[in-house]
This record gives sequence, C-alpha cells and structure tokens, in this order.
Amino acid sequence: MTKLLFVRHGKTEWNLEGRYQGSQGDSPLLPASYDEIHQLAAALRDIHFSHVYASPLKRARDTAMTLRQGLPQADLAVTILSRLREFNLGKMEGMKFTDVEAQYPTEFANFRNYPDQYDPTAINGESFPQLLKRMLPAIDQIVAANPRREDNVIIVSHGAALNALVNTLLGASLARLRDRGGLSNTSTTILETRDRGKSYKLLLWNDTSYLSRRPDPTDTI
Repeated sequence: MTKLLFVRHGKTEWNLEGRYQGSQGDSPLLPASYDEIHQLAAALRDIHFSHVYASPLKRARDTAMTLRQGLPQADLAVTILSRLREFNLGKMEGMKFTDVEAQYPTEFANFRNYPDQYDPTAINGESFPQLLKRMLPAIDQIVAANPRREDNVIIVSHGAALNALVNTLLGASLARLRDRGGLSNTSTTILETRDRGKSYKLLLWNDTSYLSRRPDPTDTI
C-alpha cells in the first residue's frame, strides 16, 4: 500500500493578487507562507515518509524544501520531476483573473468549470488531456519506486494541475474534474493505492485544518 500526500504550494504574491501563474509565470511565496509550511510540517512529523517529489517551479520547490526542513527525517530525499509542473496557460499567465475573464471569457469559464470544453488554442496553452498525458506517468513512476506497505510520499505541485490529476486518479471523467471544488494553498489531499496504482482511494481532500488562519477565496483554485 502506498499513500500519496499531494500538497499544493504555499501562497504567492500572484495568488494574493488574483493572477494566473501557470508553468512559465512564477512569483515568490509570501513571507507568511513559510510559517504555514512549517505548520504543515508539524502536522506531519509523526508520519514516516520515504520520499518527497516536487514540481521544478520555484514556488513548489521552495515549498518542498521548507517542508523537508521541518520534518525530522535526516535522510529524506527530494526529487524534482518536470512532469509535476503547473498547466501551461499561455497568454493568460501573469494576467489578473478579471482581465482574463474580460479578454478570454470562453477560455476563462471553461478552464474553471467545464474542463471537457476547454480549448486553449487561442491562448497557446495546454489542454486538460495534454496535462494528464504528462502527469500520469509521473505518478506511475512514483508508485513503482515506493511499493512497500509502509511507504508514504509527499508530492508538491500546483492547484489546477493537482485538481485535474487527483480527480482523474479517482476515476472522474474530464467533464467532472471540478466537482470536488478547488484546492487551497498549503493544503493536503491524500490518496492510497493497494494495487500498485491500478486504483486509488481518497482518504482526505483539501485539508487545511493545521493552518492557524482560515483560508480565503484568494487561496483556492
């Protein structure tokens, strides 16, 4: 049995400003986010982890390394996997949500609410099937490398990408990927597989109970 703890990166300046970041855009973690990552680490201290995997984007790498520093295991390794990066959002990256809604209303609405209808051609972005085609092999790789009953792994990635990935692992169709709602910054979602990745069970969705503050709308995507 392998448990996968999916962690969305800490809150960034662009998250606070309501801007799309995507796979090319990036902004620093807020100073308060480092405290929140340490709060997450404190909540996970009693769990033994076999590995940490992270997106190569700085906001995710910084989250992973800060989390790793807060855990008691001296030999816990961190591996960067490029397949775990966020959606390529093309022309929307760096734009405020309100401006995207005004300039690309169809793409804005479908990306948020109707994944099966989302066509990123006009913005030179990445579709949901394209994202899943690159992310799913990363999960296969991680599960294959951590097959033991006691293996727990942390996967630090991004809100939109993790939402699509996790719901697909749980068997959701493209049209139903957003049914569970969004994922908050520094949240934890836990899946387990007892058959080496053939099927997954949801244990916890979008948990932020360990944070000292309540999430606000700018946390969630």
